Amino acid sequence: MSVSRRALLTTAAGTAVAATSIAPPAQAAQKVPGHAAATLDATADYAVAKLRAVAPGVSGFPVGTRFEKWTYSQNGDWVGGFWPGTLWMAWLHSGEERFRTLALASAEKLAPRQDDTGTHDLGFLFYPSWVTAWRLTGDDKWRTGAIRAASSLIRRYNPKGRFIRAWGALNDPANAGRVIMDTMMNLDLLAFASSQTGDGKYLDIAVEHARTTQRNFLRPDGSTPHVYDFDPASGAPLGPGTVQGYSPASCWSRGQAWGIYGFTTIYRRTGRREFLTTARKLADFALGALSPDHVPVWDYLAPQAPHDIKDASAGAVMACGLLDLSRATGEPRYREEALKLLTALSETCLTRKSARADAVVARCTRNRPSEDSVEISLPYADYYLLEGILRVLRPDDIDRAIDLSTV
Repeated sequence: MSVSRRALLTTAAGTAVAATSIAPPAQAAQKVPGHAAATLDATADYAVAKLRAVAPGVSGFPVGTRFEKWTYSQNGDWVGGFWPGTLWMAWLHSGEERFRTLALASAEKLAPRQDDTGTHDLGFLFYPSWVTAWRLTGDDKWRTGAIRAASSLIRRYNPKGRFIRAWGALNDPANAGRVIMDTMMNLDLLAFASSQTGDGKYLDIAVEHARTTQRNFLRPDGSTPHVYDFDPASGAPLGPGTVQGYSPASCWSRGQAWGIYGFTTIYRRTGRREFLTTARKLADFALGALSPDHVPVWDYLAPQAPHDIKDASAGAVMACGLLDLSRATGEPRYREEALKLLTALSETCLTRKSARADAVVARCTRNRPSEDSVEISLPYADYYLLEGILRVLRPDDIDRAIDLSTV
């Protein structure tokens, strides 16, 4: 749908420009099959209607559902960026100012986390919230805060092992050498900081971390473990592990999706084809492991796969990564598979049949080994489903929000 209104939008180069409307879907860029277009547009409409009803009552940052109702974190945990990010996606699709207002108010609550050196998840926290806020409003406070968060993130870099540690306080020896695939998604905050400050140290660290991940996580068949451990003193690799996957030898589906998306993004920011090659290997493995219903199981190599618990959030993340990968490689098959994923999620994983559900997407699994939140709703599923749909239907608008440019 096309909605006219005056907004301040920001180009990929970072220049604020005035616009009188958000453009309609760019038909000339990529044709979308009629059934898929109608399905995805209806899903986006459903998401906006759900958010319109639920958002005014949200009292914190959604972290997951219990009996279909959001439970909250007040400081954002690691998922705080996804709620304002989802509201931004709703604004882009609908043009309703209420979503813009709520997105800014929610993002503001993350301000204390700019100086948090105790987590690698500052990209998840600040890119879909603060970077997007800057790109869509031009208000420099959001840009400044995101750069400050990037400065906190690089303090977690281990120069001997050339990795960003995932968990634990800087002075805590526990997990000091632990690297997880998820961190690939936090690197774009560092690329943003370098592009905005002209200081290459942020992107240099992102590149070194990506190389370390590529060198140690990638198996010959394109699968990956969730975790890889290093000696924090020497930086020497110790071996694979897992927390949310079935075993160190298995392939946790959401981690694989983080890798597809993350390696494609670091390729776009650097032009280093080694990262694009890695993204393709990860994607080809995941596509080969998908069951015919196109909803990923929680772990592709768990004993009961493919007949196992589902994780729709892995499908939403993977779809975004595949759309990005198709643009980067020029290979239509990745886009075709992404459309199948988004269509499958829209047709089989929404909360349409529940009058009490707060979320948009169901059938998500946070941590199967811990029996933590199995087939519930998760905020990042809602965010990435909408991001994926807008990548298909409104590529120019999503570019303004998250920057789809390639160097």
